Amino acid sequence: MIYLDNAATTMPKPPEVIRAVAEAMQTHGNAGRGAHGGAMQAARVVYETRVKLAQLLGCTRADHVAFTANATEALNIAIDGAIPDGSHVISTDLEHNSVLRPLYRMQAQRRIAVSFAEADGLGNVAVDDFDRLIRPETRAMVVTHASNLTGNTVDVARVGKFARAHGLLLIVDAAQTAGSLPVDMATMGIDILCFTGHKALLGPQGTGGLCVREGVEIRPWKVGGAGFHSYDEEHPAAYPERLEAGTLNGHGIAGLSAALDIVAAQGLPSIMRAEDALVHRFYEGVHSVNGVRVYGEFGSGPRAPIVALNIHDMDSAAVADELSEIYGIATRPGAHCAPRMHRALHTQGQGAVRFSFSWRNTAREVDAAILAVRELARA
Repeated sequence: MIYLDNAATTMPKPPEVIRAVAEAMQTHGNAGRGAHGGAMQAARVVYETRVKLAQLLGCTRADHVAFTANATEALNIAIDGAIPDGSHVISTDLEHNSVLRPLYRMQAQRRIAVSFAEADGLGNVAVDDFDRLIRPETRAMVVTHASNLTGNTVDVARVGKFARAHGLLLIVDAAQTAGSLPVDMATMGIDILCFTGHKALLGPQGTGGLCVREGVEIRPWKVGGAGFHSYDEEHPAAYPERLEAGTLNGHGIAGLSAALDIVAAQGLPSIMRAEDALVHRFYEGVHSVNGVRVYGEFGSGPRAPIVALNIHDMDSAAVADELSEIYGIATRPGAHCAPRMHRALHTQGQGAVRFSFSWRNTAREVDAAILAVRELARA
């Protein structure tokens, strides 16, 4: 199989990650729940992984890296716990349902109002549009770093400057960029950064988290066991435990730690160059094919390693099925949990076929995908 569905999850996981998970399952106890060797080893790995993530993502305090099951949980925690009732929030058409649905629920249950910066025909939002959306009651911005449908990026550093100028909290969804593009909370002006471990970071599913700038308060989304202060009626207020009630996915975190070592050894500049080369090789091979429509902006700026397209009026699911059954190529069709983006691109009915690349893919695999698209377009 040629695996080009890395925006959903990277596969196969590196051998080092698999070994780390297996070893943890045999030797790690429950972090923070004992002083014996197994518990202490688990706690050391959890702490070391926080440090690695803080260094990679520009979080100034490792103890402000809190683990979750995925980016969706992280975004729910951030949106529900940091945005006050009755306030106004600015977001964009590029957002995944992991942002949209928590915001819509807040609209219904906690009287917040939401305005969206509209995407143009290429799937871009202009940062300047935020000026017309701001209101006296605006308190927060929730913005994705890169669209999971088109791969287009948002200039988060400019958004950060805007947020700081207006005293707004900035929550960023880095599900598609952490481990693939540079992310630096401190220089970009990000208050809360949400990430997942199983995509470009190459870690196991069931890992993710959020990085919280010092001074930002998030109300706990869940409460319960923290491993200490067991007689207190309230959950511990200090980070990271305030956001980590219950047993962590220690085995998955051990795998994520090994994955972060691989990303660090490869280096983000090398990863970016490799993925950019694969994306543009594929784009150049398909965008001018008769009957093929490619979505997104493919200029000189940074982008996530994603190319979404349609072939004639074929349903995207039918195209993906033929790619899989005839050519052995794995892609992702449909709506991609990005309804506003599809409405902006006028692809609500057809959906789109998403090819998403990793630096671990090869030029030969890309060429095979190009040939498959060309043959399907001629059929």
